[in-house]
Amino acid sequence: MSDNSAIIKRLSRIEGQVRGVARMIEEDRYCIDILHQVQAIKSALSRAESEILKNHAHHCVEEAITAGSAKAQREKFSELVDLFERTKR
Repeated sequence: MSDNSAIIKRLSRIEGQVRGVARMIEEDRYCIDILHQVQAIKSALSRAESEILKNHAHHCVEEAITAGSAKAQREKFSELVDLFERTKR
């Protein structure tokens, strides 16, 4: 994978957001404010997921293609299809 430090930094921010939401719940904050923060977390996780997916395509899938192994290419493609099928559920 390429620059994992950017993804780790993003995930650390998300971790802080989740802790903040827990605090908001403990403090009995207004539900809509909490839900706004939950939406922000979901959006941030989606962006992190996209970056990881891009890294996978740029490195793992590209490696299987350049290696010329039809088996490896099928495996990488199947992994992606399985992932997308799970997200539909």
